[in-house]
Amino acid sequence: MIYHDIEQNSEEWYQMRAGKLTGSSFGKIMANYGKAFGEPAKKLAMNIATERSTGKAISSSYSNEHMERGHEQEPVARMLYEDETFCDVKNGGFFDCGDVGCSPDGLVGDDGVIEIKSVIATTHFTSVKKQSYDSAYKWQLIGNLFYTQRDWIDFISYCADFPEGKRLFICRLERSQLSTEFEQLTRRTTEFLQLVDEYQSIIMKSRYQVTA
Repeated sequence: MIYHDIEQNSEEWYQMRAGKLTGSSFGKIMANYGKAFGEPAKKLAMNIATERSTGKAISSSYSNEHMERGHEQEPVARMLYEDETFCDVKNGGFFDCGDVGCSPDGLVGDDGVIEIKSVIATTHFTSVKKQSYDSAYKWQLIGNLFYTQRDWIDFISYCADFPEGKRLFICRLERSQLSTEFEQLTRRTTEFLQLVDEYQSIIMKSRYQVTA
């Protein structure tokens, strides 16, 4: 594992991720665990295989209101987290683990890592009510913790629409309690990378052909 102290969402960062399975996609490959990969995972495998074959990141201009809100509000959430936990958060950068990589939202000391989600009120309320992380990000959290080789990860839910003093919810996952999940992720990742290899082989063997 190699840590790169690089600005996330920069051109260099996108290029560094090219051809790799990354943290935000762990949920796609873990869907239907124990069964065949679904269409989202197959599409992901094709994109990664293409990036491997060209050496270039596939450009994407896709964005939505949730992503834009996250970019705008993440610094606010990080500052609140630092104030509430009396810590300093350093740049998450990019962790290069060969065919896999991840970009946590921040590093805390030598042991911790954070993942921030800026969400709407109903989503934030659900996390607060059940006193747990949003299950939609389960495998991103577990994967980021596993591949950064850190001891814990704090899931941070931030909602600007909540009352002041109630806008931040923090849930910690400990590495020591996730051995089963780590084994599942490792097994599934191996299967997924085999699929990527298969797709890359198809790409590289393809040739122009004229049919009558």
